Amino acid sequence: MKEDNVMREIRIQKVTVNMGVGESGEALDRAAVIMQQITGRKPIKTKCKVKQPTWGIREGLEIGLKVTLRKKAAEEFLKRALIAKQNILNKKNFDKFGNFGFGIKEHIELPGIKYDPKLGIRGFDVLVTLERPGYRIKNRKIKKAKIGKNQKITKEEAIEFMKKKFGVEINE
Repeated sequence: MKEDNVMREIRIQKVTVNMGVGESGEALDRAAVIMQQITGRKPIKTKCKVKQPTWGIREGLEIGLKVTLRKKAAEEFLKRALIAKQNILNKKNFDKFGNFGFGIKEHIELPGIKYDPKLGIRGFDVLVTLERPGYRIKNRKIKKAKIGKNQKITKEEAIEFMKKKFGVEINE
């Protein structure tokens, strides 16, 4: 009976691709070109929130990039990113709310990306947020409401979703 309910279906809300560069200037510009190549979207620069004098970082300095992908683009990028990870994820990658993330050490591991000596090699993180129909009620402007505990996605449900939809193998 639970399988027939369309409100119980799990879907991808968004995929966030994050690249920490650690410095601004030319390195950040090269990383932005790489990010645009791998996602097909223009990245947003992220700012440092804390001061780290030993690393030469101050508050408000642009040191990272991120791109948020939704719907079809998110699903296609996630498939490519999972290929780079050989379709294997750890159980530790999932949080208790069913969201998960993983890192890719070199961007050239993605299928279809060529190495460019001018840009170098960069790693990045892929963070996936899952949702069910009805999650909109927690973000809408008028009549916000909490999501019921039966509607929330558990770690086990998220793992099962990834196995069925993407054929991912989960390690302990």
